[in-house]
Amino acid sequence: MTFISAIVLLGILIFVHELGHFLFAKLMKVRVLKFSLGFGPKLVGKKYGDTEYLISAVPLGGYVKMLGEEPGEELTAEDRARAYNYQPVWKRFLIVLSGPVFNIFFASVLFIIIFIYGVPALFPDVGEVMKDSPAEQVGLMKGDRIIEIQGTKITEWSEMTGIIYESPNKSLNFKIQRDDEIIELTITPEKKTVTNIFGEEEEIGLIGIRPLGNKFTKKYSVPEAFYFGIKRTVEIAVLTVVSIIKLIQRIIPAETIGGPILILQMAGEQAARGMMNFFTFMAVISINLGVINLLPIPVLDGGHIMFLGIELFRRKPLSERAMATAQKVGLAVIIVIMAFALYNDIIRVVTGRGTP
Repeated sequence: MTFISAIVLLGILIFVHELGHFLFAKLMKVRVLKFSLGFGPKLVGKKYGDTEYLISAVPLGGYVKMLGEEPGEELTAEDRARAYNYQPVWKRFLIVLSGPVFNIFFASVLFIIIFIYGVPALFPDVGEVMKDSPAEQVGLMKGDRIIEIQGTKITEWSEMTGIIYESPNKSLNFKIQRDDEIIELTITPEKKTVTNIFGEEEEIGLIGIRPLGNKFTKKYSVPEAFYFGIKRTVEIAVLTVVSIIKLIQRIIPAETIGGPILILQMAGEQAARGMMNFFTFMAVISINLGVINLLPIPVLDGGHIMFLGIELFRRKPLSERAMATAQKVGLAVIIVIMAFALYNDIIRVVTGRGTP
C-alpha cells in the first residue's frame, strides 16, 4: 500500500508538471515530439498526431521533448516555425514556467477541495490550566469555552492561540462560556521565549492553558475555501523558500533533507490516515516541487529561466559550449543533493530515526 500510494502521488504530480509544459508548448504552436511519465526505457507508448505519449521505466520524473530543443538540430524553414529554440524569449519563458506554476496551481485546487470537504479542528475548550499562569490567576477553569477575544468571535482553538501568541504583555478581554453562563475576563498573556519550527528562538504570548481535545470538522463555503486555499498555498510556498534559505544558512540541519524513501514512507502514512490527509500531503509536495524547480540551477526549470533572462539581456543566447558546461555543473549539483537525500533516508531506516 505504501509503495502504491507513493507511485500514485509522484505519478500525479509529475503528470501535472509535464502537462503544464505540454499545454503551453501546444498553445505557443511548438511541436511536441514526446510526453513521458518517467525516464529511461519505454514501457508503453502510443503516438497521436505529432506526439508520442510514453510511460517510462524510472518513475522519478518525466519530460516533454519539443522540436528544436537540442542545440545543433538541422531543421527546415518550415520546421523552424514550430521549433522551441526558434521561438521568442517570452514564449519559451511561458513554456518553461508553466510546469512549476501548474504544480502550485494544482496544490491550490487540492486545498480548495479540502476546505470545502472540511478540515479537523479543535473547539476552544480549556483543558489543563497551568499552576500560577495568567489563566489560573483570573479564574479560568477546565471546561470553559472561549467564545470571543477583543471583540473577535472564536470558533476554534487555532484562532484563539493566534491572537494570544501575538499579544505578549497586552491585556485582552475574553468572553467565556461556562455551562449556561457568559463570563468576561481580562487576561494578560505572559511573554515567553519558545523555539519555532526552524529551531530559532522567538517571543510569543502565553496564558497557560491546554486544549480539552474536543474536535469537530470545520467546513467552508466555496468563496471561503477559495480564499483559504490560495492563502494556504502561498503560506507553504513562502515556508518552502524560507526553509531553503535556512538550509543554506545551516540554521536547519542538512539531516532533515529527505529523498524518495522518505516520500514513500510519508505517502503511505498519510494514505493510511485517510484521503484528506493524503491529498494535503500531495498538495504540500506539489508546492515543494514547483518551488524547487524554480531554483536557478541548470537542468531545472529555474535554470532555463535564468538562461532566458541572460539571453534577453545580451540579446543573444549563450554559446552552446557555455550552456553544455552549465548543464553538466547543474546536473552534478542535483546528483549530489539527491545522493545526500538518499543517504539521509537510508540512515533513518537503519537507525529508526523518525521522519523530520
